[in-house]
Amino acid sequence: MIDLHAATVLIQWAAGGMFFLWVTTRRREVSLGYGWLLRGVYATIAAFGVTAGLLGGVSWPREVLAIVFIAATLIALARSVQQKAAGVAGQREVVERRTERVAEMTGIDRAEQRFDKSQAEFDPRWDLIAAGIGLAATVAGALHADGPVWLSVLRVVVGAAFLGAISDGMLLGHWYLTQPGLRRAPLLELVRWNLAIWPLELIVLLLPTGMWSVLNGTIDDKYGGILGWFWAGSSVMTLGLLLMARAALKERDYSAVMAATGLLYLAILMAFGMDLVARILLDIPTN
Repeated sequence: MIDLHAATVLIQWAAGGMFFLWVTTRRREVSLGYGWLLRGVYATIAAFGVTAGLLGGVSWPREVLAIVFIAATLIALARSVQQKAAGVAGQREVVERRTERVAEMTGIDRAEQRFDKSQAEFDPRWDLIAAGIGLAATVAGALHADGPVWLSVLRVVVGAAFLGAISDGMLLGHWYLTQPGLRRAPLLELVRWNLAIWPLELIVLLLPTGMWSVLNGTIDDKYGGILGWFWAGSSVMTLGLLLMARAALKERDYSAVMAATGLLYLAILMAFGMDLVARILLDIPTN
């Protein structure tokens, strides 16, 4: 079974998001502003998680670790802002290349964005440190669930990766509007991660006692089985939308990135349905 705690859900979401922020920023292509956005978003989500935990269902290891996670995330944000003059290597190369091309074609020296190459770049491993602390907080929250501890931990860890990867993919897709010239490889990588994690999410939610017990009627969803089939539909739609986003990114036109982003918008809704509906249904007592 699963104990549904809003605090654990929010903290695992934030931890997964920070891990996949590192997956993207380690490529040294996406500008620093993307990291500023995501660190602010996930620190806020984790803060809501701590608040939810303090208001009910308190697990002090979870809340304490979540507060440390927020602090680590904000430290990473502060260091990134402090080192903003250096930019990132990939962004510098694109700006310099585009400036040279404009000058060659028009004879006009375009005012380019300036970077200080003598300053050290922000180290993305700061985000990985925060993600590790967030994962520890997530595991601490999972220890409350009834049933096998290993299954509870496995579900929240896979769920953290599932929600984090799909959230980052949607947010990164929008970042292409603010960073023209960014290669689609970082977004494609996140879509591939989502496709790899989806079957793991499905498997851990089906493991007994899991969603198969809802689908066959062993666990009554209180709505004549409708919620169980809604979960099944959300699961299938999540996979379908991810596959369509992957197909869209194969197109050469830049608009393909926006198409993929729109599909990820829908995919994130279905993904939360897949994860949260299962949590709600498996929190229903079986006796």
